[in-house]
Amino acid sequence: MTTPATRARSTRLPRSARRQQLLGAAREVFVAQGYHATAMDDIAERAGVSKPVLYQHFLSKRDLYLALVQQHSNELLSSVQTALQSTPDNKLRVAATMAAYFAFIDTKSEAFRLVFESDLRNDPEVRDLVDTVSAGCAAAIASVISEDTGIPEEEAELLGVALAGMAHITARYWLDTGRRVPRETADALVAQLAWRGVRGFPKAEAPDPATVRHGRNATAGARPDEEDLLG
Repeated sequence: MTTPATRARSTRLPRSARRQQLLGAAREVFVAQGYHATAMDDIAERAGVSKPVLYQHFLSKRDLYLALVQQHSNELLSSVQTALQSTPDNKLRVAATMAAYFAFIDTKSEAFRLVFESDLRNDPEVRDLVDTVSAGCAAAIASVISEDTGIPEEEAELLGVALAGMAHITARYWLDTGRRVPRETADALVAQLAWRGVRGFPKAEAPDPATVRHGRNATAGARPDEEDLLG
């Protein structure tokens, strides 16, 4: 009798498609069981392939796990960068960035657990991947803040870390407490709070050429008018 597993085993896929299939199966098992409790046999069974096929694509369980962490870390970073580039309107940028974090957390696959809740954080390479995506998201936010406000790089970095942390922690809290408010409401609330904080920073303005020629900045030390703020 032919079973779904034997049908999957007999199906030949292009190498790239097979790799994606194996990554999907591995993600399901790792999310459900964690790294240490998962065996390559479990992944092969979930994928409907033999273990030799699995080892044709990944040298070890750790190699497979690293590939997944890298894949989903890249997804989050790409989503945040896309959100920041989606509009020149800073208020909408903040909203899009918060929404990107909530969307990443609120996926059926729960792949975010591989990035933020890995039970292999003691592995230097895993830790480096996770730290890199966290730093990359914060840096992307900081770059926009620095460009738009002209504040020192170190201050922009601190604000970037603060905003990324706010998005990440609140999104996970929202999920862990049972999605008690709709996602769109949740990310909008966090975006509103974040925007009220960052909108008070003055926009960076190009110096007046006439002022520069005379060697002075007429606006130096002046309190920014409301229209000169980020909002």
